[in-house]
Amino acid sequence: MKTYTLNEIKDEFTGVKGTPIRDEFEFRLQPNLLGEMIKNTRKERNLTQEELGELVGVKKSQISKLEKNASSVTIQTILKVFTALRASVNFKIQLMGTEMTIS
Repeated sequence: MKTYTLNEIKDEFTGVKGTPIRDEFEFRLQPNLLGEMIKNTRKERNLTQEELGELVGVKKSQISKLEKNASSVTIQTILKVFTALRASVNFKIQLMGTEMTIS
């Protein structure tokens, strides 16, 4: 029985990197990763969801939702959360050959 790496499977079913289908696939994964990063950083800082919510100015339930699915979160909220977690955030946006960085 042949085994496959995760990258081989992604290449097979979503196309190779740089193709429109693969780019869409990779883009859709990012909100999940963002939620995981928030959760992991919060835990590293020994904060509860309630404590982080108080620092950010939102309820515990909103932090919970954010950690589970960050797909509808605004950049402003992301910046507030990571600022409360004492973590820096950088966004790199590429538009038609022009790069813009938001920190």
